[in-house]
Amino acid sequence: MTSIVTHNENFDRWAALCRNTRARVALGRVGFGIPIKANLAFQAAHASARDAVHAELHVSFMKDAISSYGWQMLSVQSAAANRDVYLKHPELGRSLSEESKSELSAPIVAPDIVIILGDGLSSTAVEHNAIAVLEVLKPKLESLGLSIGPIIVATQARVALADQIGEILQARVAIILIGERPGLSAVDSLGLYLTYEPRVGRVDSERNCISNVHISGLSSEAAATQAVALVNQMLLYRCSGVELNRNIRIGEARTSIDYSKT
Repeated sequence: MTSIVTHNENFDRWAALCRNTRARVALGRVGFGIPIKANLAFQAAHASARDAVHAELHVSFMKDAISSYGWQMLSVQSAAANRDVYLKHPELGRSLSEESKSELSAPIVAPDIVIILGDGLSSTAVEHNAIAVLEVLKPKLESLGLSIGPIIVATQARVALADQIGEILQARVAIILIGERPGLSAVDSLGLYLTYEPRVGRVDSERNCISNVHISGLSSEAAATQAVALVNQMLLYRCSGVELNRNIRIGEARTSIDYSKT
């Protein structure tokens, strides 16, 4: 027998979905278009995304927040002189300015881990979420006996900037917490990119990524916990990215074999 789905039942299903996602579903329609309320909400979300891309990171705010924990901090800038240059010339965001390069080249003890906070394409994401991740991440790493270098706050930064920073500081692992490209449902999403033995020339397949960290996405504590687990695996297998994932799968397959039956 064919069941008949009533209008109210359909409405209840859409309403339940709307309560569990920020995606634009069940907007309704007016003729061939969407309702005015939905259209205005879309335009507001688009404006917020544009604002997040163009907003400058408040370095003084980040410095105060980091200093309140007693952590050492250094601020650096990429070779992109300002936001407009950064957006038009992505490659400049992947290398340090000469001044920042000189500052980081001062003699220090090479740390196991260097953590970078980069504005990326959403400084809003860094200001909203980075400190909460650091609160969990840094103590967990230190509890493993790993040394952490100064927290680096980088402006006009792309992900690969962490490679040069990590190479100069001779860190074993670089972790950059960076603002992700804003979407129409989240303008403050933070991403974590981890690279073993960072150096200039590393490619994206040599990194591991934890993304979608924000109030309605992955929690700061969960992101930090995943990052620590990845660092452990990187130090064990001495690699990161695709190669690390392959080694983990091989290791899991070996441990699942019951050798008593072979």
